[in-house]
Amino acid sequence: MVTLNRQITLAARPTGMPKESDFRMIESPLPSPGEGEVLVRSLYLSVDPYMRGRMNEARGYADPVALGAVMVGAAVGVVEESRSPAVVKGDFAVGMLGWQDYAALPAKDLRKVNPAPGPLTTALGILGMPGLTAYFGLLDICGPKAGETVVVSGAAGAVGSLVGQIAKIQGCRAIGIAGGQSKCDYITGELGFDGAFDYKATADYDAKLKQLCPNGVDVYFDNVGGAISDAVFRLMNTGARVAVCGQISQYNLEKPETGPRWLTQILMRQAKVEGFLVMQFAAKYAEGLRRMAAWLKEGKLKYREDIAAGLENAPAAFIGMLQGRNTGKQLVKTGEAA
Repeated sequence: MVTLNRQITLAARPTGMPKESDFRMIESPLPSPGEGEVLVRSLYLSVDPYMRGRMNEARGYADPVALGAVMVGAAVGVVEESRSPAVVKGDFAVGMLGWQDYAALPAKDLRKVNPAPGPLTTALGILGMPGLTAYFGLLDICGPKAGETVVVSGAAGAVGSLVGQIAKIQGCRAIGIAGGQSKCDYITGELGFDGAFDYKATADYDAKLKQLCPNGVDVYFDNVGGAISDAVFRLMNTGARVAVCGQISQYNLEKPETGPRWLTQILMRQAKVEGFLVMQFAAKYAEGLRRMAAWLKEGKLKYREDIAAGLENAPAAFIGMLQGRNTGKQLVKTGEAA
């Protein structure tokens, strides 16, 4: 019988890009669920860009992870013990389990997962937070119309790859920006984007965007910020909409970048720029998951997963994701279903 729980904790606050030494693997007693709680054994762990902000000392939209505390993160797992009538042993569930083998938490903080629509891993990707982020960020924030040009940065990632496909479902032109020719080939070939460019091999972003977007940009889904976003802003059409989902190019900088101030452009273009967090759409999650599952079943959405093996490799997978090594959703396999 298992009596110890492996956990990955935050050992130090990173300066710049995180290092594996900023994390520490420890063992603690197996947690016991209280009244209304369940014990979940993790099967797959998600690593995501937002976690970098939670490693800082300053508070962002959520409290930072305390030094010595288990790293925050969503995982999908199997219920090993339940003290709630809402969940029974053997159910699959997703929630903020953290970087550990086992977690005890209130049943109300879990979402039961039906494995029928797709593999369990999809609960952390296309049928989870990334899918909902793409769905609401594009449709609710930007309201794309058929015939418009939608530009997506970070287009080969878990969110960006779905944004472009949803844009195509809405009858739009989808243009992606990604790091590496193989990623560009993936999104234009397999995912059906209308065009893409490799920012790592492109010296003049403005010229490339004008070539790919001869009629300007109507919608920009921003995952990266920085010089890429500066270039897109220069090509915005009147009435353009921008969803600010992430700024991954800035997360590991030791000193903030200075750049153009685009409020005048926003004014002249009568554009809307709106930042969002997917949790603000929590009341509509069921709608989003229902439509995403339907599109997946109909073959209108495709996805790719990059899966590292072993909880001990979560730090390396996380760092690799921040460096853009993955295509699609980065996951860590932490256990077996049976």
